[in-house]
Amino acid sequence: MIIGSSEKLPVIDHLSYSAINTFVRCPLKWHFHYVEKLPEEVIGSALVFGSAVHAGLERHFQQLLETGNTPALDELLKAYDECWKSYDAKLLKFGRGDDADSLRELGEKMFRAFRTSKFASPAGTIVGIEEPMRAEFVPGMPEVVARMDLAVQSGDELTVMDFKTSRSRWNSEQVAQQAEQLLVYADLAGKVIGGKQIKLQFAVLTKAKAPVLELHEVEFDSARLDRTKAVFSRVWDAIKSGNVYPAPSPLNCHSCGYQTACRAWNG
Repeated sequence: MIIGSSEKLPVIDHLSYSAINTFVRCPLKWHFHYVEKLPEEVIGSALVFGSAVHAGLERHFQQLLETGNTPALDELLKAYDECWKSYDAKLLKFGRGDDADSLRELGEKMFRAFRTSKFASPAGTIVGIEEPMRAEFVPGMPEVVARMDLAVQSGDELTVMDFKTSRSRWNSEQVAQQAEQLLVYADLAGKVIGGKQIKLQFAVLTKAKAPVLELHEVEFDSARLDRTKAVFSRVWDAIKSGNVYPAPSPLNCHSCGYQTACRAWNG
């Protein structure tokens, strides 16, 4: 995201979707991470676990694309382990009752559920895995960069999918709350692959004792997309002004890696 620096603000030629969401949740955390580039004191195990499960699914679809065959469960677990070990174990903060072994066991159960789901063998041709997209989203602000987990083409239809892990199954309200992400993806993808109808889906894999994977379709909503563009525009205005501040909440602060820096911040 950052390609240079000035006295107050880095020179920014693009903004990642995740960076914008970080600013929305807590502008000060965004500042510590993207401007001051401070190392995090702790990393929530839930974040690492989600990344590791995601790595296993990415390995699955990559082998399916390259060979036409689905990889064995051990291959997914290998990808999980590689991702997990890429994090500093000394920084991990576990939730109550969790540890590295219990989470890996849960990951294995989730992979088993995934491998028996329709999502594991999508109908159509895989055309993108962890595919980056970069385009203008709002005139006057840097280009927005996003990464779609999976793109599958069937005829003139392109299905853009995003993978989520969740403690429980999603209901329609949860799908609606998260839909904004896929609307942004659809807008960016449309600028790159014009002429195709875009279908949007979330694949939600639960972290329950008996994991299940469910697909949820998201209808395109132009009015909500326009609202999202307005939000992004205001976020960019706040970034340019250097308007950063803490946004304390149990959700934001529980596993934040910048708690010491936040307490020391005086404006």
